[in-house]
Amino acid sequence: MRALRNHVLSCFLLVITLSACSQPSPGSPPEPSREAPTPAGPRSQPGTEMGIYTPQQHQLYSGHFKLGGGRIYQVGRLNDPPGWDHMGNDATRLFPVEGNIEIDVDEIGNTGTFVATLELPEGQYVVEMERFHEFSPCQDGGIAAFLFEHGDSGCGDSNWPKSLLYVAGWGYGRGTLDGKPLYQDYQIHFMVTQGMRDRQGLEVRYPLLDKKTSAGAVDPAAQQLDFFIRSPETDERNNPTRAVFDHFFAMEVTWK
Repeated sequence: MRALRNHVLSCFLLVITLSACSQPSPGSPPEPSREAPTPAGPRSQPGTEMGIYTPQQHQLYSGHFKLGGGRIYQVGRLNDPPGWDHMGNDATRLFPVEGNIEIDVDEIGNTGTFVATLELPEGQYVVEMERFHEFSPCQDGGIAAFLFEHGDSGCGDSNWPKSLLYVAGWGYGRGTLDGKPLYQDYQIHFMVTQGMRDRQGLEVRYPLLDKKTSAGAVDPAAQQLDFFIRSPETDERNNPTRAVFDHFFAMEVTWK
């Protein structure tokens, strides 16, 4: 009987000891969190090895972006017959054009101007944003800064590779040709991104077939500025599938 009591007492002491060992000692670091992985979004990307402060975390953030674009190319032409490709990732129908692209916006207030003045074979072509508009929450009121978009970012479409966008705008505007109305209330999008195109050949390696990481198919050592104006009407023969999708990009970006 005494042996049984000693055995029960030994088991009881063992349970107390194990329970005490399982509790963190005072001052010890907490157990690592086992939360579910953060889904992809405009400011969060699984697999990254560093983070950046958002603009709003900076005490001196003004929200004022003033930039210009040079070394400008047009993808295709204004009067291409249906069946065109105006993404131009293969760089087979790109045309250098004279002109300038000017951005002067307040990201905090979602106000400002975007104007592109370009010399095309058809005449002087001007695209101008008339009002900014948020089409999705990623767009933060119509102008957003330092967000991930496109590709598998969880924000925007997959026509372009995922990139960090330094500043971007969305909204409605107009296009004129030699001062005469050409487009009205068409959607406009501009974005200043990491380098999506090769500096020399201008091709986009996207989708990147030998992609080895979750990073986007871009060159962070370069920047570019893209914009398009597109019609509300669609046409499935085209890429992208709009009746009008005039796309330009600038390989030189000047911060002012």
